[in-house]
Amino acid sequence: MTYQALSSKLYHMSTIKISSKVEEAVWEELKVAAKESHQNVSGMLTEAISDYLQRRRIRPVVINHLLDSMDENEELGQLLAK
Repeated sequence: MTYQALSSKLYHMSTIKISSKVEEAVWEELKVAAKESHQNVSGMLTEAISDYLQRRRIRPVVINHLLDSMDENEELGQLLAK
């Protein structure tokens, strides 16, 4: 998803206020990056959190494919285990 598509999608979503602690150096680096990319810190944080969650989740289609593949190749797996 492009930044523009994400921004558009997020613009139409409700937001909440959060509080957290981060290392000061990381915070300063984030503010500089936001300024350089003409974005606000809130938008960058939302994008970063969204990206993190997408990387951490295993999509159901991937799980289903893995399970199907294991079922289809069970005999081969048993032969290889010997």
